[in-house]
Amino acid sequence: MGELAKELVRLSGTQAVHGIIPEALLRFERDYEPGQNASKTIDEKQFGRTTVVPDMHARKHMMAQEVINGGDGSGFVALSGGYGTLEELMEVVTWNQLGIHARGVVVFNVEGYWDGLLQWVRKAVDSAFIAENNAGIMVEAKTAEDVVDKLMHYQNAEGRFDLDWTEK
Repeated sequence: MGELAKELVRLSGTQAVHGIIPEALLRFERDYEPGQNASKTIDEKQFGRTTVVPDMHARKHMMAQEVINGGDGSGFVALSGGYGTLEELMEVVTWNQLGIHARGVVVFNVEGYWDGLLQWVRKAVDSAFIAENNAGIMVEAKTAEDVVDKLMHYQNAEGRFDLDWTEK
């Protein structure tokens, strides 16, 4: 993610990036050693604005709130990645299904990276583990332009639950 942040800063400036990283991951992403001052380790001119949080739960919560509170076209985009990417993607898909958020969820399927996941969704629908009217919660994009278009024109699935998540 650090390389992606650097490239976005290079292309669009420091305000184009807000990285949210747990302190424990800093040493993998920013050559940080425990006990260092994190603000001195993170070069905003290189990585953009970065918020250091205590753990993954705080990271996901902060990222989700930024997207949920975003303007038109805000949404979640999964780039090619590993276990963490898949876990975060499935969480925001589930949150959409449960009505926790109503933002778009897009998989950027570069060179077929997400084909297996999309095939799994179709199999889960065919096996009745996912309702057919929830199959479209996660949408596929194959180009960067397609990602933007899918976010701007995202339609929530008809099968979403209309649950009240406000604190009482």
